Amino acid sequence: MRRGFVGAWWHPWFVEISELVDQVEQQGKAMAAAAERAGLEADVPTCPRWRVRNLVEHTGKVHRWAATYVRDGRSAFGGGSPKLEKPPAQGTIGWFVEGHAALVAALRAAPPDLDTWSFLPAPSPLAFWARRQAHETAIHRADADAATGAVPEYEPAFAADGIGELLGGFYSRRGGRLLADPPCSLRVLPDTGPGWHVRIRPVGRQVSNDAGEPADCTVRGAASDLYLLLWNRDPAGPVEVDGDQGVLRIWRERATVKWS
Repeated sequence: MRRGFVGAWWHPWFVEISELVDQVEQQGKAMAAAAERAGLEADVPTCPRWRVRNLVEHTGKVHRWAATYVRDGRSAFGGGSPKLEKPPAQGTIGWFVEGHAALVAALRAAPPDLDTWSFLPAPSPLAFWARRQAHETAIHRADADAATGAVPEYEPAFAADGIGELLGGFYSRRGGRLLADPPCSLRVLPDTGPGWHVRIRPVGRQVSNDAGEPADCTVRGAASDLYLLLWNRDPAGPVEVDGDQGVLRIWRERATVKWS
């Protein structure tokens, strides 16, 4: 992990592309194992109305969709944007494993100057796809674990990077349901280093690196636990909450992510 790439999206954390690809591989394997343990018909408590089958099918489709952009670059647009592939009726986990391996291989084979579409700011399209798929897979791995009552713990630098992507990437954009009138603010302070300050307004949000400015609500804890909390999953360990708990209620009710 290299520190020092400062920006709203990457914050002061920059996890090397190769490390992000390693996380795509690690988290995907862990997700497949968790799905096997739970069984495809088990409920996923973190994704209401979904069973493990739905979770595995969704993530498998995303992996194939992402791999098309990484593997084919600009030519992925030849017939319009790639479609999410329909999974087979049987062999769902094997299908997931195959698509996941193809994504990892595509990321590892891609040139540093890959020219393809992306939808969040990043140092390069390859950095974007490695980061997005690492965190997509990691959070859905947590969903698969939840089907058996387990909660994963992530490497601190990777978890902090995921918080940075969520806050500085998704919630620095316009649109979405995460709004508040009157406005409110949230400080996020992981034990790994610098944190974030999020201002939730009637018409949008402002995310900045934490400079010690007070907020209506402050959450402190291990980066892994805050990563899960902010993705509206239950953390493994305790999170300290100071101030107005209503800010967290707003977050839980309205913080939903769309890809693009």
